[in-house]
Amino acid sequence: MPYETFLDDSTSLVEFTRIYLAIFYTFVAGFYTFRIIYKNRDTPSGVIYPGDKFCTSWWNHMVFKFFRAAIWFICVIRVFVPELDSYLGLFPILNGWPGVLFGDILLSAGFILTMFVHFHMAALWRSGIDPKGPHELKTSGLYEYSRNPMYLGVVAAQVGFFLALPSIFSLICLVIGFIAIYRQTLVEEAHLAHRFSTQYKEYKQLVPRWL
Repeated sequence: MPYETFLDDSTSLVEFTRIYLAIFYTFVAGFYTFRIIYKNRDTPSGVIYPGDKFCTSWWNHMVFKFFRAAIWFICVIRVFVPELDSYLGLFPILNGWPGVLFGDILLSAGFILTMFVHFHMAALWRSGIDPKGPHELKTSGLYEYSRNPMYLGVVAAQVGFFLALPSIFSLICLVIGFIAIYRQTLVEEAHLAHRFSTQYKEYKQLVPRWL
C-alpha cells in the first residue's frame, strides 16, 4: 500500500497502531525493568523510593504501577482479541486520521524525551524521593528550561496514548495520570526546597515548573 494511501486510510492506521501500542508498551516495560536492575547494581540502597505506606508519594507510585500494568495488558490483549475495543468506550470521531497518527508520534516523542532525561540525570536518577538525596540540585541541560522535563515527557506520552487509542479507558488513564504527576511534583518540590533551601528558591524563580 502506498504511503499516502496508508495515511489516508484510517482503518489501516488504526490496525497499525493496535500492533504498535502492544510493541511500544512491551518495550517500555522492558526498558524500565532492565534500567532499574542495572541501576540497583551500582546503588546498594536502591533507586526506588515510593515513600512511607499511604503517604502521597506512595499512592502516586501505586497509581502508576497499576495503570502501567493495565495499559500494557490491554494493549497486548487487543492484538489477539480486537473485540476488546467494544469495552474500552472508543470515541469513533477521533479514532482515525490524523489524530491517531499524531498520537503515535507524540507517544513516541514523549518516551524518547523521558529516556533522554533518564540518561542525562545519570547517577542522580531516582524513582520517588530518596530521603538522603539528592546530593546536588540538577539545573543544567533541559532543567534550564523546565523543573520537570521528565514529567513533561510522561504527560506528552499520556496525551499521545489518548490520541492513539481515543477512548474512555485512555481518557481515565490521562486524567488520573496527570493528577498523580502533579501531586508528585508538589511533594518533590517540597523535598528539594527543604534540602536546598535558598538555592532551590532561586531556581524556582528562574525556571518554570513545566515550560
